[in-house]
Amino acid sequence: MDKKRLGRTGLEISPIVFGGNVFGWTIDEATSVDVLDAFVDHGFDAIDTADVYSAWAPGNSGGESEAIIGRWLKSRPGMREKVKIFTKVGSEMGSPERKGLSERWILSAVEESLRRLGVERIDLYFSHWPDDGTAFDETLGAYDKLLKAGKIGAIGASNLDADRLSKSLSVASVTGLPRYDVLQPEYNLYDRGAFVGPLRDLCVAEEIGVVTYYSLASGFLTGKYRSKADLSQSKRGGGVGKYLDDRGLAILTALDDVAEKTGAKPAEVALAWLITSRGVTAPIASATSRAPVESFARAATLTLSPSDVARLDAAGSAKAAA
Repeated sequence: MDKKRLGRTGLEISPIVFGGNVFGWTIDEATSVDVLDAFVDHGFDAIDTADVYSAWAPGNSGGESEAIIGRWLKSRPGMREKVKIFTKVGSEMGSPERKGLSERWILSAVEESLRRLGVERIDLYFSHWPDDGTAFDETLGAYDKLLKAGKIGAIGASNLDADRLSKSLSVASVTGLPRYDVLQPEYNLYDRGAFVGPLRDLCVAEEIGVVTYYSLASGFLTGKYRSKADLSQSKRGGGVGKYLDDRGLAILTALDDVAEKTGAKPAEVALAWLITSRGVTAPIASATSRAPVESFARAATLTLSPSDVARLDAAGSAKAAA
């Protein structure tokens, strides 16, 4: 499987990143371990999580996903050298004092993540959300300390718009502090507005790697949800209803057409479209069993023709929405 250069981080990753938000939420630990094994067995090598995953599930407090990944790594000799681990800091971890991007919290939170993951170094550490109450130089200064200490290998940001990302790059340039070399935006066939335009242009110009989240629109782009009656099929169904409009249904029709033409599944087509999208390094995608992981492998090698891409682009355009 061909690797892709992740911005200026020095990392090269497979074309799909596993999304660890499902661990300890929609799948238990035994299933999580099985899915992780399958992911690596198919040639993939990057896993994304966050300290807060999956605090929203009943009985959880955050850190469950990192802990599951950590126990999996420990139980698989040599696995740490095979995979890149991404995690995030900034979401609230139980109290208002345990959140944000201050130096105090970053330096504390990273130790907790390292402990849960059972690793000496996090390959890529993300600022999870913007923190307008903390100056960029303080946040980047904290990351500078962690980079020099060898506790993290590179830094990125999730959910920054073009203005905030540009300002952070300017601060890094002026101060000599490390810059964000990876962006994690919401981007998929339906949700395009946050990334396409100035933000994507900035990432391309600055050679910033991009790993997209909600790459399958919470499962909508699998074709599994086609009516309101389908929303009860999974725990994530409640977040899918917003896609059941005329544009969403037009996108599903386009996915069906391209899937039939290529012999692929709609989800494979949707991921292949992202993999070939301008500015994208790799989409993040989750799975709750081995079968979707096998589908990831097919998506990673699926070639879409220019006419296929044009069909998908047109179905999800603003004009289609109108």
